Amino acid sequence: MKLTYKHTAIACYLSYITSAVINNLTSLLFVTFQREFGLTLDQLAFLIVMNFGVQIFVDFIGAKFADRIGYRRIVMASHVFAAAGLVFLAFLPKILPSAFIGLIISAFTYAVGSGLMEVIISPITEALPSEAKASSMSFMHSFYCWGCVLVAVVSTLFFKFAGIENWSVLCLIWALLPVSALFLFKFVPINQLCEGEEKKPLTALFRTGVMWLFMILMACSGAAEQSMAQWASYFAETELGVTKQTADLLGPCTFAIAMGISRVAFAKITKKIDMKICLLVSGILCIVSYAMTAFIPYSYLSLAGCALCGLSVGAMWPGVLSLSAETNPSGGTSMFAILALCGDVGCFSGPEAIARAASALSADGEPSVKAGLSVGIVFPLVIVAAVLFLMLLSKRKNGENFAENSQMGK
Repeated sequence: MKLTYKHTAIACYLSYITSAVINNLTSLLFVTFQREFGLTLDQLAFLIVMNFGVQIFVDFIGAKFADRIGYRRIVMASHVFAAAGLVFLAFLPKILPSAFIGLIISAFTYAVGSGLMEVIISPITEALPSEAKASSMSFMHSFYCWGCVLVAVVSTLFFKFAGIENWSVLCLIWALLPVSALFLFKFVPINQLCEGEEKKPLTALFRTGVMWLFMILMACSGAAEQSMAQWASYFAETELGVTKQTADLLGPCTFAIAMGISRVAFAKITKKIDMKICLLVSGILCIVSYAMTAFIPYSYLSLAGCALCGLSVGAMWPGVLSLSAETNPSGGTSMFAILALCGDVGCFSGPEAIARAASALSADGEPSVKAGLSVGIVFPLVIVAAVLFLMLLSKRKNGENFAENSQMGK
């Protein structure tokens, strides 16, 4: 059977689901790790920092070498590292003298895989034959959300019927996902961005003032998304007093479903609405969601803020990528890698800031994640400010173009 670009898209879907597994499976096990290995809240936060910190380093390297190495080699390597990291997670914490060191090695390995995916999957998606690039990008990124839902639901069912003590077996099951994508990427057709065209070097991108705005937007998008996603399960389990299964379904699962719905809806309406307006509305809704979670005293209304947050952040990451590609069509893989790097800076610094705030705002000596989430309001506030500035620049540019055209008419 001849593989087509539809199969390339399917391979990309699997990659985004794999990325969701890598970024969310460990957070579902935070309380289990505390109980089984005696980890502290700071050590759990370090695992988040390790994951996204390594991804940042890989993004930086990818920005320089992705085009030279080739898309196929990089995307296949990403899935090898992802599968190996999940296998390590199943065994190393239990066989090494220090469980924490085993978790760090595992996080490092699968983070390399996830970082490579971020560098390469968006350019592969952007290079697929399509007239609606923004719609394709948003729809493709929605599979990250469905992957989050899949992680929460499958993991919950596994823990219910097989027992939480067998979590290592679940890691091996999830490792089959990147292995499947690996074999697909070996044979599917892959286009490269800017083939036969002159690509902007990194220095030229950085000299573009608007590029810095996109970098800020990506960093705050990652922070707004992951600050809630990483701590939702812990928040529900420790501060709402519900069971592990209920916490995972009410926290990360509802967050991911709302985020997925948002991205699918964004893919549908992207031709009808200005992307900047969409990002502005998303930022405002995100401010409301963090305020609900952090300040409303009623538990389930507070948890509803988690779902609203998922709805609000859904369009942010793919929206910024598409808007940047539209503004800098010759940015190439380097641009996507730099934006991924900035996104990952937000992905690890946001949850880390929540953890530090939770400790600083502790009640009776116990860290309060609910109080810590109040810091998350800062990220969408910056997004709203950056988008308003971007709209101002766009309006000024359009005004200058109109004046120039009027002069030419005379």
